[in-house]
Amino acid sequence: MRATLIVIGILLIAIALRTAKRAWVRKLGAVGFLVASYAACFFLFGTWWGGMLGILLWLFLPWVEIFTRIRTMRLPMDHRMQHTSVPNPAFFPNAPQCLKALDEAEFEHSSDCGWHWSGIKQYCCMFLDPSHKTLAILSLCEQSDVVFSFVSISSVSSDGTIFRTTNYPFAPTLKYPKKYRWNHVPCSRHCFRQILASHEQFLQQQGSHEKDLQSFDPDLLEDMTEEEMHEMIEHNLDHGIIEFAGDGFFSYSTKGLFYLWGQFIKDMVRLC
Repeated sequence: MRATLIVIGILLIAIALRTAKRAWVRKLGAVGFLVASYAACFFLFGTWWGGMLGILLWLFLPWVEIFTRIRTMRLPMDHRMQHTSVPNPAFFPNAPQCLKALDEAEFEHSSDCGWHWSGIKQYCCMFLDPSHKTLAILSLCEQSDVVFSFVSISSVSSDGTIFRTTNYPFAPTLKYPKKYRWNHVPCSRHCFRQILASHEQFLQQQGSHEKDLQSFDPDLLEDMTEEEMHEMIEHNLDHGIIEFAGDGFFSYSTKGLFYLWGQFIKDMVRLC
C-alpha cells in the first residue's frame, strides 16, 4: 500500500508540473513521469534493473507508431498546393481570435490553399503585411478526430535566408535546409500579437533590419510554399532521412526512422 501511494504521489506531482506555463517546469514534469515509472517497476520487481525497465518503456514507446504506421508510409515527391475553401475556423481552437488579430494588425488576406498528406488535411490562410515585408500563415489542421491550428510568420532577407517564427506544437518530421532560421514559441502562446512581437525581436537578434528584407509577391505565395516543400524533400534525400519508394513516392529510411524517434522523444519532453 505504501509503495502504491508513493507512485501515485509522484504521478500527481508530475501531472501538476506538466500543466505549468514555464517550459523548464514542464520538463521537470516529464522527469517526474520517468521517476514514477522507475518507482512502480522497482517496487514491482524489487530490483534496480526493474526500475530501469520502466524508464526504457517510455523511451521505446514511440516505436509502436513508427513500426505500425510510419514505416509503411509512402508520400508523394511532387507536392502541389490546391486552391480550396477553408473550413469554418470556429471549429479550430484559437483560429477565430487569430483572424481577428490579423485584421487588427492590418495584414491583408492573400489566398487560401491546402493539401492532403498521409491522412492529414492542412488548410493555409495566407496574409501579407507589405509595409513590413512579412508573411503570416494561419494553418488549420485535421488529423483523424483531432483538430488544431498554428501560426507561422516569415521574413526573407536579401541573401535568401528565411526567418520564421511559429507556435507549431510538434517537432518537425523532416530536416530543413540551413537557410531556415527558426524561432519556436510555446504552443500555449496563441495570441497573434505576442507571436508577431516575438518574430520582430527574433529579427533584431539575428541582425536583420526591415530595409534588408525582400518583399513578397502575393501572386507567387503558393509557388513559394511548393518550392519550400521540394527543397526540403531534396535536402532529406541528400541526408538519407528519406529514400525513393518508386512511382513518384518516398518513404522514411532506417536513418529517418531513428530521426523520427528522436523527434518523438523531444515532443514527449517538451510538451510545447
